[in-house]
Amino acid sequence: MDFTEFQRRMLSQFRLDLLSYKENQLKRRLEGMMARQKIASYGDLFSLLREDRMAYETFLDQLTINVSEFFRDPLRWAELQKTVLPGLLQARNTLKIWSAACSNGPEPYSLAILLDEISPGKNHRLEASDIDKNILNAAAVGKYNQDMVRNVNPERLNKYFTKENNYYLVKDSVKRKVTFKRHDLLTEPYGQGYDLIVCRNVTIYFTREAQDRINSKFSQALTSGGILFIGGSEMIFNYQELGLEKLLPCFYRKVA
Repeated sequence: MDFTEFQRRMLSQFRLDLLSYKENQLKRRLEGMMARQKIASYGDLFSLLREDRMAYETFLDQLTINVSEFFRDPLRWAELQKTVLPGLLQARNTLKIWSAACSNGPEPYSLAILLDEISPGKNHRLEASDIDKNILNAAAVGKYNQDMVRNVNPERLNKYFTKENNYYLVKDSVKRKVTFKRHDLLTEPYGQGYDLIVCRNVTIYFTREAQDRINSKFSQALTSGGILFIGGSEMIFNYQELGLEKLLPCFYRKVA
């Protein structure tokens, strides 16, 4: 079984669309994984994943880039706090927000903290999703090392976290604000009516065609005037074709 056939079989068997990943990056990652586990061929890898559910879950862990931290790229988060969220709240009393490909949770919890500061007592709907069940379980626990909270100021650390040895645990009052679920951006339907969608530093691993499909679905999932917040290393070149306008660096607004 060659690499292309492995991609096709994974789509057919697991509905995992590896064809939409950038080929060179994906091959390097898979071949490194196979070398570490002493798996001789793509055929052997596919057989293992088909027969062993735990091996498949581990495969997803290693496939996805689970790198995240609270308030990553602080300047953009400051703009979200000072400009974007207040603008949305002027038009809507409560917000429906989706943190897509949320990894182990710092992004949606950062959103929950901002919303608590900007509009205390409001019951916003904050959804967070990822393809990896194991990483979602870690997100639900909400336990982070010092590096992951390095952009959290002391006041927020004291208010929203409990320190346990060298780790910081998100308080239950924050965790209750976020609903986690498994979702595959490449193959599964998107929800609708979101005021804000946050998906940062994720689509850079996909082909241009896959990026266009995802961004088009994001645009369709936004309510009129809703905002898409992407990563600093990403760019939507055809945003006007998708019914979006550029609001600020990393922020795109759905045109009414």
